[in-house]
Amino acid sequence: MAQADSENPHLADELLIVRHSGEIPEVALHGSIFFLTRDPDGPTIEITPDELLLLKQMVVARYHEIINRDLGANNRDKGFYRGLARCICNWQRLKRFCLKEGFATDSLRKDIASALISFLKEEIFDIATKQRISSINCTVLELTELIEELGINAVDRPEGWRDICLADR
Repeated sequence: MAQADSENPHLADELLIVRHSGEIPEVALHGSIFFLTRDPDGPTIEITPDELLLLKQMVVARYHEIINRDLGANNRDKGFYRGLARCICNWQRLKRFCLKEGFATDSLRKDIASALISFLKEEIFDIATKQRISSINCTVLELTELIEELGINAVDRPEGWRDICLADR
């Protein structure tokens, strides 16, 4: 993944804006492209295909960061935590964006799968030891679909993961 730096200071700023954007980095991407190329208050520059690629890579990096945030067990009680339901939504958004842009998702998928397994193990342990109630805000069906999409085989799924989910609706 490329770094958020560039010879062009306007592009460098926009790379940082997209990389550190809110919950839907694609919106920031389109805003940055508009600002750079067509906004009367912007620099109205031509961006090269390589520069556009850098901006798109920042979208991927931001989605990855958001997903990892919601798979961080230490984040469960923090105000910015959105839970597995949002993680599922963001994985779908990331996957669609990568498909549309022709980006590979294999390494992202493996990283997210590993983070999910770790999250579930810690969640199960904390519930079993009465340190907390479940923070899982999705159903067994929704989590099963994510687990399968991420390629987590049955052997690697922590025992009891189904028991900590919301009831299927």
